[in-house]
Amino acid sequence: MFGSKKITLDKALWERIEKVAGQAGYASVQDFVVHLLEQQVRHLEEAKDEETIRKRLEGLGYID
Repeated sequence: MFGSKKITLDKALWERIEKVAGQAGYASVQDFVVHLLEQQVRHLEEAKDEETIRKRLEGLGYID
């Protein structure tokens, strides 16, 4: 990966992730973790967008 960064995980968590990633069919722990992080970031971005839209609709008087 270009410009990749590293994070540190404790051994017990790494082992748990490794087990689950394998069971889920991921090629590596990194693939699994990247996928999870991308999903979570997308979810949080969408939640923020929904909140912004809700506030705008409230400001326009469309919803209470």
